[in-house]
Amino acid sequence: MLKTYRAASVSGMFGQYGGRFIPPQLEPYFAVLEKTFNQARRDKKFKMELKKLYREYAGRPSLLYEAKRFSALAGGARIFLKREDLNHTGSHKINNALGQALLAVRLGKTTLIAETGAGQHGVAVATVAAYFGLKAKIYMGQRDIINQAMNVSRMNLLGAEVVPVTQGQGTLKDAVDVALGALISDPSAYYLLGSAVGPHPYPTMVRLFQQIIGEEAIVQHQKLVGQLPDTVVACVGGGSNALGLFTAFIEHAEVKIVAAEPAGLGRETDRHGLSLLCGIPGMIHGFKTRVLQTSAGEIKESYSAASGLDYPGVGPELSQLYDAGRLTVTPVADAEAVRAMVLLSRSEGIIPALESAHALAAGLQVAAKLKPTQSIIINLSGRGDKDVAHILEEFPDQIEEKSV
Repeated sequence: MLKTYRAASVSGMFGQYGGRFIPPQLEPYFAVLEKTFNQARRDKKFKMELKKLYREYAGRPSLLYEAKRFSALAGGARIFLKREDLNHTGSHKINNALGQALLAVRLGKTTLIAETGAGQHGVAVATVAAYFGLKAKIYMGQRDIINQAMNVSRMNLLGAEVVPVTQGQGTLKDAVDVALGALISDPSAYYLLGSAVGPHPYPTMVRLFQQIIGEEAIVQHQKLVGQLPDTVVACVGGGSNALGLFTAFIEHAEVKIVAAEPAGLGRETDRHGLSLLCGIPGMIHGFKTRVLQTSAGEIKESYSAASGLDYPGVGPELSQLYDAGRLTVTPVADAEAVRAMVLLSRSEGIIPALESAHALAAGLQVAAKLKPTQSIIINLSGRGDKDVAHILEEFPDQIEEKSV
């Protein structure tokens, strides 16, 4: 039986998770941001402007596409893909970037600070900065800069400054650390956080700007199938694309919600990013959530071949949903994700992001257990151009396999 699920309170708490635990020098910035966000979300003009940008600039609504040949490979339910890869910039990240950029303009900011892992958020931030005539400074782990060279080039072309982060593992967590430090030194800038993590109000704000995904999907599926899907699936790192899809379905108890977490090299190897499955309540980046940590409370290193999922924590709302029993978590190893990436590419002519491929792998497992009369929606959160060179180098055996 499900425990009671409640959305964030005024203080930004999702049950025991969330909140705002920050240095005193950052409190004025966050207090103004929270007030401005709460005003904007009730402002009809703000909402109309964002809706117009979604339609005329981002290219929404994104398609809900039935992947018939991919469904046949699973041998069960009908699989529908929410095609966020077709958005301007190639992922769901543009939804949140546009919403927060409007807030930055409202606040009179002239510079956007951001972190990025896979680079899709960085590209989205660089894009909206160019659109609104703002400067952009994007922090990216050195390891991710190497793996996501194409997106680094895109950010540079768009006029953004990409700052390599060499501390720690040189991944997404470290990029967030440095970006928050940069905000302390320059509170006149706007921090455009890309995932549903961080101090309040960021988790609520990011979810609000991403929930258009599920709002569209529920209407589209009703039109195509005549009923709700049996299951919805998304990959989970921090949680922006997942909450983007899941939010519309949370109150529909008959719809199963599945989060695909990165199992990396395997749960038993300790080289993974299974924050929901293996994390325990703790603090990271100014909020409380389920975190990979030692018994002494030190944050563990996370790992995933998908840079955007390589994070040792998870959004507080997802932690609450998991504890409440509303969220089913499926671990997906690197090799399983790459296999799903190849299968979709060769069965449908759609190359998914490696992050999204985790959701595809979990979706194949779900679909195989359902009947042909049932259906699932998988959030195809981004396109895979950025991952092709990395996958060809790291997983040549799976690419050489020609059959599907």
